[in-house]
Amino acid sequence: MRPRMTETGDRCVALLVAAGQGSRVGGDIPKQFRTIGGKAVLTHAFDALAAHSGVDEILIVVGAGYKEESARLLADRAYTLVTGAESRRGSVRAGLEAIAAQGGASRVLIHDAARPFLPPAVIDRLLGALEDRAGAIPVLPVADTLLRRTDGTTVDRVDLARVQTPQAFRFAEILAAHRAWDEAREATDDAQILKTAGHDVVLVDGDERLEKLTYPTDFERAEARLAGAFSTRVGMGYDVHRLAEDEELWLGGVQIPHERGLAGHSDADVALHAIVDAILGALADGDIGSHFPPSDPQWRGAPSWRFLDYAAKCVRERGGWIAHVDLTIICEAPKIGPHRDAMRRRIAEILSIPLDRVSVKATTTERLGFAGRREGIAAQAVATLSLPAILP
Repeated sequence: MRPRMTETGDRCVALLVAAGQGSRVGGDIPKQFRTIGGKAVLTHAFDALAAHSGVDEILIVVGAGYKEESARLLADRAYTLVTGAESRRGSVRAGLEAIAAQGGASRVLIHDAARPFLPPAVIDRLLGALEDRAGAIPVLPVADTLLRRTDGTTVDRVDLARVQTPQAFRFAEILAAHRAWDEAREATDDAQILKTAGHDVVLVDGDERLEKLTYPTDFERAEARLAGAFSTRVGMGYDVHRLAEDEELWLGGVQIPHERGLAGHSDADVALHAIVDAILGALADGDIGSHFPPSDPQWRGAPSWRFLDYAAKCVRERGGWIAHVDLTIICEAPKIGPHRDAMRRRIAEILSIPLDRVSVKATTTERLGFAGRREGIAAQAVATLSLPAILP
């Protein structure tokens, strides 16, 4: 998804580097696509950057073959995707050149996706430091005693610091420094490249939460940290629509062949409506009717996936994510079994969550009541959300 371009002016672009393989973590996928607390590492890092008012645009560098997965995880967010290189330096260079091709910027934040928990105060310090320097990096003091493995001698740690990202630069200077860099050499980070070009780099305070995810134990600690920072919310939704002639039947985002369809102001997808109400209930944010009133003509005949997409955005805007959705459809006909998997896939797609977090079930009322008489279809849903324990 390409964002709307603006004049360079004082524009700050965040360059999110997510092209590495992260082999030390293990597993079948790169670590930036693994989940922590039900949310991908890449998505955590992106949302932290996007939430800061000083960031005007985000460009993401991903490995070859991972654009589709990145787009799925970042559904409905504004960004530009660029294919990276074999080295981190090459990936950053590719991102910088892409920014230049789009008109450039005044400042750039270069951040590793493997550091997903980015406090806004660090960005404040970095951007403030660029007022009179070409580059700024966050650092932490070295607390442990250090020694050399070769001879066991202790290393004086007084002048040592641990370097983190994001690293902030004036765009013109860091782009020129990368272009002038000796391709035969490898750089430890972008600050080294800028200093080699003759520019000063100022140090600002980093944050322990910015520690890089490198080993399996890092993911375990991150999960434990999030467990205390987030609370679980559960909401329930229920909806009913009558069956009518000359109507299409939409259930769970899937059109189902049937002699009758559901009547309503929108496409009357009773299943998606129940899920929307469940999510809004967990957010304590009204119901589907308060957000999409039937009296408003713009929603006449509207596809219900738009309502569900909106509910999912409401969760993301609160800094949370959808942990699970459990849907039950109540009807005598049609048979739901043949369409169950298609519904699960469609709901997971709309919500941008893994398939194994969507449950779709069906039951009858033993021919009792309106559903038993085949006059209508009902649905009930339960949505489980994870939201920040202390909301902004």
